[in-house]
Order: sequence, then C-alpha cells, then structure tokens
Amino acid sequence: MFNLLRMDLYRVKRSKSTYVCFGVLMIATVLAFVMLWLMATPQGHEWSVRMGMLSPEEVKKSTDLLNSVDLLKLFRQICLDGGMYNVVFGIWTMLFVCADYRSGFIKNIMALHQDRYNYIGSKILAAGIVNFCYLVLHFLGVLLMNRLFGDMVPYTRRGDIVFYLTWAWLLTTAFSALVILICILTRSVAAGSVAAVLLGGGAVVMPLYGILNTFHIGEWLKYTIYMTLSMGPGQYTAVRDLRVYATGAGFLILYTVIAGIVLKNQDI
Repeated sequence: MFNLLRMDLYRVKRSKSTYVCFGVLMIATVLAFVMLWLMATPQGHEWSVRMGMLSPEEVKKSTDLLNSVDLLKLFRQICLDGGMYNVVFGIWTMLFVCADYRSGFIKNIMALHQDRYNYIGSKILAAGIVNFCYLVLHFLGVLLMNRLFGDMVPYTRRGDIVFYLTWAWLLTTAFSALVILICILTRSVAAGSVAAVLLGGGAVVMPLYGILNTFHIGEWLKYTIYMTLSMGPGQYTAVRDLRVYATGAGFLILYTVIAGIVLKNQDI
C-alpha cells in the first residue's frame, strides 16, 4: 500500500488540479476579507458609500459586524460551514481517482495489487494528506490576510483552533472517502462531480432535512457529514462535543469498507 501511496503523492505534487483547487479557496478568502473590510471598517465604509454598496443608514447598522466574529468563525464561514470546501475538495478527489480509470492505469495497478484495500487505503491516505495541507495552509492564509488588513478580526484561542481543525479534517476526509466510493462505483467523472457538488454543498441534505423536519423525523440528518460540519462546535466545552470525532470516524470507516467491497466485486 505504501508503494502505491508514494506513487499517488508524486502524482498529487505534479497535478495542476491540486494547486488550482487550493487557489480557489484562497481567492474566496481574499474576497471575504475585502468584503468584510468594506462592510465593517470606517475606511471601508467610505469606499462602500462611494460605490453605492451601502447607504449611510446601512453603514450605521454594520458598524458592530466585527463584534460577532473571530478568526476561527470567519475561517468557517468562508468555506467550511456552507459546504464550499467540501465541493472544492470533493472535485479534486474525483479528478484524482478518476484519472486512473480515464488513463486505463487502474488495470496495471490491479494486476500488481490483488488486495483491493491497498488501492482504497492509498487513495484515502493521499486524500487525507492533501486535506490536511489544504486546511492548515488555508487557515495560515486567513491569518496572513488578517495581518495584511491590520488585525481586523479578533484572534481565537489556539486550543479552539486545534480542536476545530482536527475534527473538521476527519469529517472532510470522510467526505473524500464517499467521493472515492462513488467514483469507483460509477467510474464516471460526471457522477463524481455531481456528487461532490450536491452532497458537499448540502443540496441534498438540507431540502431533505426541511421536508422531514416538518414531520419531526429529521433529527438524524444532523449527524450527516454536511450538517455536522456546518453545526459542529467551535470549542470543546463538554464530552458531547466529541461526537463530531465519532461521526467522522464512523463515516470514514463505513465508506472505506464499502469501497473495498465494491472494488473487489468489479471486473477491472
């Protein structure tokens, strides 16, 4: 498996999609800081009024905008809470896995590695490493932007940052395992893309939750990857906050096992 992982990581390093997807996250970060500066700072208000973005009355209402946000909350709101991160990372995962099928290289891999879980494990480990790099570098990018904007947003305690990033990494890695499962099951770029967008962006979970919740039977959907990532705790306050780790680990194991079973039963 580790030989496969080494090969996968080499491909990741050489792949343009790795850098393009991360670039999308950083562009979203820059835009978020520019908008926050325009909406919440005195200097930004002057520009906002000149450009017609805000009226003088709206300026008065937006003066306390920074009082309700810290750096971790802003980091979440930029990409993670709304599902943008899962969509971007899911698309990268789809491109990474489907490249083996499009090139036909999957046949060579399966001929050399009879244990299908070696292949699944390599893909998930590679996705987990890329995911870790994305999350950490993205947060460092947020820190850098905050410095460039004069420490506009209050900082968050280090312990809260570590707590959040670890469980967010586990859940987003579990989501990548779901995308890998769908790509192996369908062998389709289109199916993988649709799954990344609809499942990662909450376009399936949220309408379903709204429908089921009218009948008071939608509470179980709060344990899905999307809703856990959106509603999960930003700091550790009680043992119940650790359920996010259990949710992430459970889905990661579940999708990994199912992907291995599917791949074993496929005729490559």
